[in-house]
Order: sequence, then C-alpha cells, then structure tokens
Amino acid sequence: MKAHDKLIALQNTDLFGQVPENALKAFAEFISERRYQRGEILFTAGDNAIGLYVIVSGALRAFRQTPEGREQTIHVETAGATLAEVPVFDGGAYPSTVEAEEDTVTLFLPKAAVRRFLLENPEAALSALGVLARRLRHVTGLVEKLSLQDVAQRLAAMLIDEAIKQTDDLKDGTSFSMPLHRQGIAARLGSVREVITRHLHKLVADGVIAVEGQHVVVLDAEALQIRSGIHTERTYVGRR
Repeated sequence: MKAHDKLIALQNTDLFGQVPENALKAFAEFISERRYQRGEILFTAGDNAIGLYVIVSGALRAFRQTPEGREQTIHVETAGATLAEVPVFDGGAYPSTVEAEEDTVTLFLPKAAVRRFLLENPEAALSALGVLARRLRHVTGLVEKLSLQDVAQRLAAMLIDEAIKQTDDLKDGTSFSMPLHRQGIAARLGSVREVITRHLHKLVADGVIAVEGQHVVVLDAEALQIRSGIHTERTYVGRR
C-alpha cells in the first residue's frame, strides 16, 4: 500500500481524522499493511498487546469464548474503524479474540508508536477518549441485553435492526437478507445454533416472519416489535 493510501485510511478514522496531515505523514512510516483471509485470527484474548489496527477494507469481529467453545460477539467493525485501542492505552493484554469476518486489509500501528503519537498530538488523544467512550456505551448496552433480555427477545431485536439497516423501514412485507448464518447469529446473541434455530422456527410458525435461506420477510411487524421487548420504547412500523 502506498504512503498516500495509508494517509487516507488514517484520515477516515475517528481516532486520527482530526490530526494535521503533516503529523500523520510522519506517523505513517511506522505503519505496516497486514492482510487477513476470512476466518483468520489476528490475536487471541489474553495475548500480549503489541499494537492497534485500522481497517482499510473488510470486517473484523471481536469475541470471547468459553472453555466449552461457546462464543459471544462483542462487536464487529468495518472500514474506517480502529480496533484494540483499550490494551494499547491501559498496557494490558488483548481483552478479546479478533478474527476476519471476510477478507480484510488493515494497517498495523505498533503500541509504542501510537502512545508517542498521542503525547505529541493532543487532538488525537481527545479523539481516543471519544472512541473509548463509545466502546464503553456499546459494551454497557450489550451487558444490559444479555442480562435483561432472553434469547427470543435478542433475536427479534436483531431482526428489527437488520430490517431498518437494510431498508430504513419496518412494516408488514419488509424484506431483507441476514448477513450471518445461524452459527454467526448465535455468537452475536450469546447463544447456540440449536436455540437460534428453534426460535426462528417459532417466529415462522407463529406467522411473524417468513424465512428462506438467508432471506427474511416480515409478516407481522408489530408482533416482531412486541417480541423484541422494545415495542413500548420506540416504534419503527411505517417509518419513512
């Protein structure tokens, strides 16, 4: 990757986007390109943290795994995002395992170089606080879902989120594609494949959705919202 492309990739991130171009150009000499194939592991939870990553293209998934092999997805990041900021700043190990959800191109930034850069560029340090605050809000929301919602509610909420994300609408007849297979959905929702399959079959049997492969059609949008547990908090039906 050319130096100009690295510069653009850094400017597209929240962490480095407000930094003067001259400072980023000097920083770019410490950055290396790393490519990963789908399913390849970048690092494992507990590994010594040696740096952070900027996603140029593709997608990376951060997750934790129990000794029995059950996974819980923490977050998924795509182009323009940074990953593994927390251990770079607190000096600890990587808190989660990260794998490529698809073929992915990244820039690797060594920990020492990042810390030195932040000391020299306080605007980047302030941006880092914003990135970490958003991470904290996301994890807090995830804990709340896992603590207060059962799997059926989390699945219904995920279906609603995907419908809104892909069509900007939720009503009877809304049609969208699930980006994950059932094992991936289970990891995202903190469950197992068999439980997800059972709850999907229940939604189909009750006439709430229709499913063919990865394609989903919402048959009863109001019922889907009620099952998500968010019906009284916000209404998506008929959104334009």
